[in-house]
Amino acid sequence: MQITRQADYALRAMLYLAQNNNERLASTSQIAEVKKIPPSFLAKIISQLSIAGLIQTSRGAHGGVKLARDPEEITLLEVVEAIDGPISLNECTNNPESCPFGEDCPLHQIWCETQAELIEKLRSTTFATVKERAAAAV
Repeated sequence: MQITRQADYALRAMLYLAQNNNERLASTSQIAEVKKIPPSFLAKIISQLSIAGLIQTSRGAHGGVKLARDPEEITLLEVVEAIDGPISLNECTNNPESCPFGEDCPLHQIWCETQAELIEKLRSTTFATVKERAAAAV
């Protein structure tokens, strides 16, 4: 399983904004350059993050984007789901009827447990945590 490139870019953009400390609006061109995101791709991501209520946008010469909430209040799960939708490791985790073995499949429980652990890890990791890790790595 691999998250989409779009979700990865969204996570990078959100980290940039968290590191910006919401002191000023960040331009999308800055984000694109620093986080190595194609600008046209970033525009779509910014739109999706704004619709999800994760960032605030402002147009114009002095416009830009910033987090809608504090980094401590935004989780990685929110961003991934805003871009990719609900996490599902296998079709059977959300729809056991899709498997000819149903819930009797010996792998079904493993997929469900693994998915739950991944979701919990992403839910419990905020951008404040990632920001601290990034600062420690420098």
